[in-house]
Amino acid sequence: MSAASRITAALRSDAVSGSLLIVAALVALGWANSPFADSYESLRSVTFGPAALHLDLSVEDWAADGLLAVFFFIVGNELKQEIVHGELRDPRRAALPIAAALGGVAVPALVFLAVNATASGEATGGWGIPMATDIAFALAVLAVVGRHLPTPLRTFLLTLATVDDLCAVLVIAVAYTSGLNLAALALAGAGLAVFGYLQNGSGRGVTGVRARVPGWLLFGPLAVVIWALMHASGVHATVAGVAMGLLMRTRRRGSETLSPSHRTEEALRPFSAGVALPVFALLSAGVSLSGAGGFWTSTITWGVLAGLLAGKFAGIFGVSWLTVRFTGAHLNPRLAWADVAGVGVLGAIGFTVSLLIVELSYTSAGNLTEAKGAVLLASAAASLLAVVVLGRRSRHYHRLDQDRGGDREATA
Repeated sequence: MSAASRITAALRSDAVSGSLLIVAALVALGWANSPFADSYESLRSVTFGPAALHLDLSVEDWAADGLLAVFFFIVGNELKQEIVHGELRDPRRAALPIAAALGGVAVPALVFLAVNATASGEATGGWGIPMATDIAFALAVLAVVGRHLPTPLRTFLLTLATVDDLCAVLVIAVAYTSGLNLAALALAGAGLAVFGYLQNGSGRGVTGVRARVPGWLLFGPLAVVIWALMHASGVHATVAGVAMGLLMRTRRRGSETLSPSHRTEEALRPFSAGVALPVFALLSAGVSLSGAGGFWTSTITWGVLAGLLAGKFAGIFGVSWLTVRFTGAHLNPRLAWADVAGVGVLGAIGFTVSLLIVELSYTSAGNLTEAKGAVLLASAAASLLAVVVLGRRSRHYHRLDQDRGGDREATA
């Protein structure tokens, strides 16, 4: 195996991709609070792109609007795969993680609004910040400490986090969009319709087009056009990524060894894990602590902290328990409620999407600093707590496996 192949394979690992995300965030924090902080701000504000197309964006905006769209494409693609082939295919099996995701979205937002009920100005605009769970970060923590945890727990977390991120994207599209350009939005919708037709259409003409033109040459330029139109419409451009991911065909046809969905994910996941997410973290997580004098007295700080650390756990664990108690949904027999509690703790890792919503929520430098600092602090605290909780559960399952192995040897 070549060095490039080994690197690509490593970037598909949850532990490696999450570690890169953490390292990028730490570098950003160190850089923003070093004597070279001015160079960090200068880098983020460098502007480039075609002004005629309204794409003369800063480096920070290119990371948030452009690179992050690749990550959201993979989120939408994974959701489509779950709907067609995975947990979301069976409504009874999907009910619990979906209910947990909805609880993990609604309760943190309500907690944030409660904490900021008497706040003035733009403070309440950040209610969407504690809604999102970072898939890459959470799966990385699970991969590091959960070697002996049951496989259904990862599936539960993946389904929950994917639905969670979809809800966050819908919130971004509806609540954090202003000044809609309806013509551009209609053209973006038309582009998505063409994208979906070329992906899933069964007509001979479509098949012929796909046979004559390489997939990347057909769908790559079309995806860029859809993204640009979505950006021009005023809707956050990452919505285009999710929409295209949901339109991917997940079933093989003819002599295909992989469906377009799985083939594209295989190609893009290393780029998302190795470039898109770390670069976004590097350009967004740099919080200058010198400007955080009112950090601990800010309702924004406490709203984000309470929303992520308390609201996420209450929403995920509490709604899961209520769903099982009062509906026909059931917990996978291989899991215990202590495992769901561990997922509730992991859900407080907001990071990527939370930082994106911070940028969309506030314009004041002080509010940005407080909100970003609270997201980073909550994510770090949740990670450490999850290591403790899930580490204990992993050791518990390891002992059970050893005991079963001993029983099998005794009866052999």
